[in-house]
Amino acid sequence: MRSYRRRLLVVPVLLCAIALLAARPADAVGDGKGSPSRNGTGTAGDSGLGAQVAQLYEDVTLATERYAAGRQKAEVQRAKALRIEALLERERREIDVLHEDLGRIARAQYRSGGGMPLTAQILLASGPEQLMRGQHVFSQTNLAVTNAIEKSRRAEARLAGDEAKAAAAWQSLEGHTTELARLKKGIEDKLEEARWQLQGKADASVAAGSCPGAVRLDQKETGRTRGWVTPVESYELSAAFGSGGLRWAHRHTGQDFAVPIGTPVRAVRVGRVAKVACGGAFGMEVVVGHADGYYTQYAHLASVAVDQGERVDTGQWIGQSGTTGNSTGPHLHFEVRITPQMGSAVDPVPWLTKRGVTVG
Repeated sequence: MRSYRRRLLVVPVLLCAIALLAARPADAVGDGKGSPSRNGTGTAGDSGLGAQVAQLYEDVTLATERYAAGRQKAEVQRAKALRIEALLERERREIDVLHEDLGRIARAQYRSGGGMPLTAQILLASGPEQLMRGQHVFSQTNLAVTNAIEKSRRAEARLAGDEAKAAAAWQSLEGHTTELARLKKGIEDKLEEARWQLQGKADASVAAGSCPGAVRLDQKETGRTRGWVTPVESYELSAAFGSGGLRWAHRHTGQDFAVPIGTPVRAVRVGRVAKVACGGAFGMEVVVGHADGYYTQYAHLASVAVDQGERVDTGQWIGQSGTTGNSTGPHLHFEVRITPQMGSAVDPVPWLTKRGVTVG
């Protein structure tokens, strides 16, 4: 039987849990069934869509975490499959040796006359002793042949069973991999569609110069922290503070975090919302004032999750990233100021570093 060693082995994960995530209905996409915002200025559809994007974002994050955890389990199963393959190789070699032994016994029996009929042995024997010796050799030879044949049969049966197990293990892994890829892609496709619908609504609001109001997001409980956090959890750094570019008049006044549309944006520290605005170069933005006198700005958002004057906690979701305003692609523009207004910005990276937050 052909070895399955070269078959692709990928991760078996908790497919049932992922399936529940993938099966989440997408009825909130553009259906206008979401709950209205708390300040009454937003539409129900905007709120439902933003909340759906946030939930799908969490679903993808959860699926990715389970996928990563499954990789460790897959390594264990992969090692087990390789051990089975090694066992099969040993069993094949043992069977080859058994076949060689049977051949040697048969040849020796032929040369020694071990296969001679008993009547001929009696007639040709010179005496009882020679006849008894011949009978003893004949019996021993037959026993050796019988044992060798039985051992070979058992080994061949064990080999066939182990090969079937190995084939089933590889085929099962391939089936799990295909199903996992399908489920994960289903979640990602739903998220991508919802993200761009959310961005379209945000662009329309910015063009009209009126914010749709707070989109209340059901944030998972992460525990309170007394420290500081980055404005987004996972990111890649793009334009840095002070860098030049055609998109701003003089120098870049903040630090850009490249993230997909709909990524939850969080307050870096406890504070109070000083400003929620739409329109202009920053598109949809939130400015938060902190107790130490500094202000942090979160710009180019696709939605906001807080109202002006509202108190926010460290790590609380205050909006969702987007690409509204003077922006070339999805990202969060994060700025630190000494006043609520632009023109008083400081470099946010060393500012966060002094507060125990590593950015990079």
